[in-house]
Amino acid sequence: MRIISIANQKGGCGKTTTSINLAAALANNGRKVLLIDLDPQAHATSGLNIKSDLSIYNVLSKITHKKCQLEEIIQNLGENFDIAPSSLILSTLEQELSGEIGRESRLCDILNNFRNNYDYILIDCPPNLGILTINAIRSANEIIIPVEASRFSLEGLSQLTSIINLVNERLNHNVDFRVLVTNFDSRLQHSFKMLNKIKTDYQEKMFSNIIHVNVKLKEAQNEGLNVFTYDKYCRGAKDYFSLSREIITLENPVSTTTTTTEKSLEKRMKEILKENLPKLNEITLTVKAPEAKEVYLAGEFNNWKLDENSRMEQDNGSWSKRINLNSGKYRYRFVIDGNWSEDPNNPLKQVNPYGTMDSLLEVKK
Repeated sequence: MRIISIANQKGGCGKTTTSINLAAALANNGRKVLLIDLDPQAHATSGLNIKSDLSIYNVLSKITHKKCQLEEIIQNLGENFDIAPSSLILSTLEQELSGEIGRESRLCDILNNFRNNYDYILIDCPPNLGILTINAIRSANEIIIPVEASRFSLEGLSQLTSIINLVNERLNHNVDFRVLVTNFDSRLQHSFKMLNKIKTDYQEKMFSNIIHVNVKLKEAQNEGLNVFTYDKYCRGAKDYFSLSREIITLENPVSTTTTTTEKSLEKRMKEILKENLPKLNEITLTVKAPEAKEVYLAGEFNNWKLDENSRMEQDNGSWSKRINLNSGKYRYRFVIDGNWSEDPNNPLKQVNPYGTMDSLLEVKK
């Protein structure tokens, strides 16, 4: 399970918009997701039209009259998508925890004891660097920092990274962070200037995908919907869907460390399967990407999974993968350093449910 906090003390940077729509995008990719609204303003909660007498405050507080467990407040928003709502009373928690030992780990302790089958827990943080944000950083193993292409956002980014380093030093909790450029207006030259500045300062810590300005994102929030429910073909939906695919590529790959006995057993199993299974069609797919660090082949034939079995092999700038398939039609795409793309050498394509193109492979007997 990956726990990702979405944090930035600067308001208006797309933090809640990212929390809602990234959670929805991951759910659309077949991942089971819980969104925890840790912001007392409860924008994620209200932005999804959730109304509840119980909130995350009743889970974190020790003096509330309605003490409950995390699973008791969770509400379902759709397939694979749940939310733990927030409320205004959560703003009193900071004062309540001020004299408590271990206050920085209150949420972490709850999540450690939380029995669930979620693939992702996303935490929408408040727009400040108080105890709630510290709790979110302490609970997470990853942090997404939404940043606008502006000077003030860069200054806020520097402050937040200092807090992350402080949590590492004081609480001995190492957490990785990545910068996500949001509200990017490609019509302005200033936007590109600031984007280059962010790339210079945080080149190894940036998502390759960026979120462009799109009115549909605001319209969806006004309607209490995620953007995929509101308009799955708009630019905002495509941006967040691409971001979710990039995040999925960062999932822990299958361990490549195997013993001699395991390798021998694996080899014998492949021989047995080859002898007993029906004859399949062997297909080789290739793509040229000389600058790429890693390339995967994902499609309907492997349930769109990105692991060691779907990793492609490089040879002089060209990446290839051999697969054995029954006759039929299969959608597929290449994932080049986290970017999903169609096969440039294959003219057969079909539009997927999100308005982008999948390459189509026809396998005949």
